[in-house]
Amino acid sequence: MEKRTAPVTRTTSETDIQLTLTVDGTGRYSVDTPVPFLTHMLELFARHGMFDLTIRATGDVAVDYHHTVEDIGICLGQALKAALGNKQDISRYGEATVPMDDAAAQTVIDLGGRPYLALQAPDMPHKVGDFDLELVREFFQAFVNNSACNLHIRVLSGKNAHHIIEAVFKSFARALDSATRVDPRGGGIRSTKGTL
Repeated sequence: MEKRTAPVTRTTSETDIQLTLTVDGTGRYSVDTPVPFLTHMLELFARHGMFDLTIRATGDVAVDYHHTVEDIGICLGQALKAALGNKQDISRYGEATVPMDDAAAQTVIDLGGRPYLALQAPDMPHKVGDFDLELVREFFQAFVNNSACNLHIRVLSGKNAHHIIEAVFKSFARALDSATRVDPRGGGIRSTKGTL
C-alpha cells in the first residue's frame, strides 16, 4: 500500500508554516516551532501515534502564541484530511485512554466528516511555563474544523497541568492512530451513505 502522506504550507501576515504528515509512519519527527511546549506535545503526538511529522513554523510570538498554535492546528487538520483521501477501508473510529503519572485522559474520535469538539478538563493554572493553557482548546478546535472530525477529549484525573496536557496529546495520538488504520478485511467506506 502506498503511504498516505500530505504536505501543507500556510503563509499569512502572522505565521509561516510548512508541515508534512505521513499517516503510515514510524513515529519519526522533526518539529521546529517558536512555542516550546507545543513542540514537545507535537513530538509526543508523532511518537505515540506512529505518525511521521515534519513542522517548520515561525510566527508573531512576540505578540502572542495564539496565531502560531492555531495555525499549526489548521495545518495538521488539513494534512490529515488530504492524506486520508476518500478514507477507503479506514477504521473511522478510534479510542484511547492514557495515564501520565497523576493524570489520565481519554480520547474518542470519528473521522466521519462532521466537525465537532468536546473537551472536558478540570480547572488548571492559567499557564505551563509561558504557554497559555487556553491555547490547547484553540489547537484542537482548529484541527477539528480542518480535518472535519468529531473529537471528544475527557480528562479523567490529574493535578499537574503538564501531566494532564501530555496525557491528552498521547491519548489523542493513539486514538487517531486507531481511527486511521486500514482494515485488512477491506469494506470500503464505513458509512451507509457511501461517503465520509
